[in-house]
Amino acid sequence: MDKEVFNQGLLEFLSESTSPFHAVQSMSQRLRDAGFEPLKTNSHIGPGSTGVFYEQGGSLIALRPGSEALEESGLRMVGAHTDSPCLMVKPNAEQRKLGYLQLGIEVYGGALLNPWFDRDLSLAGRVSYEDGAGAVATALVDFRDPIAVIPSLAIHLDREANKNRSINAQLQMAPLLSLDTQSFNLREFLSEHLQTRDLDVTEVLDYELCFYDTQPPAQIGLRGEFITSARLDNLLSCYTGLQALIEADGSQWSLLVCNDHEEVGSCSSTGAQGPMLQNFLQGLLPDQVSLPLLMQRSMMISADNAHAVHPSYPDKHDERHGPMINGGPVIKVNASQRYATSSDGAALFRLLARKESVDVQAFAMRADMACGSTIGPITAGELGVTTLDIGVPTFGMHSIRELAGSDDAWALQRVLSAYFSHASPLFAASP
Repeated sequence: MDKEVFNQGLLEFLSESTSPFHAVQSMSQRLRDAGFEPLKTNSHIGPGSTGVFYEQGGSLIALRPGSEALEESGLRMVGAHTDSPCLMVKPNAEQRKLGYLQLGIEVYGGALLNPWFDRDLSLAGRVSYEDGAGAVATALVDFRDPIAVIPSLAIHLDREANKNRSINAQLQMAPLLSLDTQSFNLREFLSEHLQTRDLDVTEVLDYELCFYDTQPPAQIGLRGEFITSARLDNLLSCYTGLQALIEADGSQWSLLVCNDHEEVGSCSSTGAQGPMLQNFLQGLLPDQVSLPLLMQRSMMISADNAHAVHPSYPDKHDERHGPMINGGPVIKVNASQRYATSSDGAALFRLLARKESVDVQAFAMRADMACGSTIGPITAGELGVTTLDIGVPTFGMHSIRELAGSDDAWALQRVLSAYFSHASPLFAASP
């Protein structure tokens, strides 16, 4: 796959994946198209068998079996996350003020709030309803059209607006839907929408809905140097890992896990700190093989975006650890284990990148600034597996619209494909 085809596929995936549930749906379809099958209780998983995938809520695991026994070759894993900071709709959301209809929200994750104002917003997510048989069913919804906006307060009414205005999410960020109509009920509105799709809906019981910006992803710049979109953190890594898995040569056991809820700590049934991945791995093992022994022969690459050095804020980076957009994927290092990178994992990544003629950069926080984290340390702590934290350089992380380079995701995909196909063992035995 060349760079242009890869980037076009990335833009399409970003547009489709307006919630974690939609991201899983989109990845699952691509896996089916590539010959992978949904995991079943009677699925045969062994050397040379068909690839499988498993969905749970907004999370997904996909596995391509290798040509040798799993316990001999070990497992090459890539991890990413499907969720992004956003505005989630509250259960009793309808708000009526001064003749306007708004929906109450909660802020999900560490969102940059200012960029949410004056954007054309739509709604997407999952709806749970009672069907005609009296059972609980679920369906995904994505209205696609702009149905809401959060208007700014005019500068004439706040002359200090450009001086680091603080935002009260409870009082100032309820999206505006319409002039007030007393008859509007969100659950009834969702029910009517589902019924237009010929679903047998008796009553909408609950939902998990998020607002999103309807401006489509794009490749921009004088020479198309940049990719700009919502949710680059971390759908860019999900797509990159997915394409690497699909294009792997099948010689090695290769796995992609895309977890939900990373932005809120990962402690959930489908988060990296939950049991989903470990339970999946336990199901692969022959009775005589323990998970710790398998992990000794395995590795996890945690792919999550990195902070590019900003030309207007160079002092926010250590001067020798400021990644450049389109300078190649970034190895992320933190002595306090906010990133799980170890020297052997980083060395292997550098070796694979060199073979693919891909430049590699390094990121470490300034010693006087706090560091974010990823699923890497969580997965390493849960599984006891050698883990590496890498990512693509990005501007505006956690904004409603982020910016990355049009070369970097494609470069990372080439290295991850090489990793999935790298001859066993991953590391030489200790002398």
